[in-house]
Amino acid sequence: MVFVWLGGNQVSTLRPICDLRVLDHFVREARDSEVIMRGCRGGCGVMKSYFVPLTSVDFAVWEHIDAMEVQTGLSLLDQALNNAMKSVSNSPLASALDNNISNIHSLGQILHSLDLQQARSTVLPDDSAPASAQTQEVSSLPELLQVQSSFLRGKVRLLLSAAPACQRQNS
Repeated sequence: MVFVWLGGNQVSTLRPICDLRVLDHFVREARDSEVIMRGCRGGCGVMKSYFVPLTSVDFAVWEHIDAMEVQTGLSLLDQALNNAMKSVSNSPLASALDNNISNIHSLGQILHSLDLQQARSTVLPDDSAPASAQTQEVSSLPELLQVQSSFLRGKVRLLLSAAPACQRQNS
């Protein structure tokens, strides 16, 4: 458990991060990566297929998006971005991808801090993510970056905005 010193003899536990402006910042950075990618000539040396999470949300059942689905999606994005980094020849793009990877890790920590059921790190085998109803294959880095932005704006936002700890803070 983490405590914050408030002065005197007061101690308080840290609150989970529920401010969606943090997520908005990560979404903007993901979009910035898309812009950098569009500026690359010859694809910046990246021509590969990646397994990524599905981004579509069935709003009839969106309350049932579980933390495991989102955490698995973040793991897929982390793995795909790390694989893309290995073949990037453009320095600004490599820096943007590194930043996106860091943001994905931060989101995983945020989910963990919210103590959502099943929000634990999911490890997927390298380059061989299981083909399932929750994954899709994209064939380029621009598509990967587009999926990342959509996933953050969709499933991650819905999960964070519906988290019980965040509901208590906002009431």
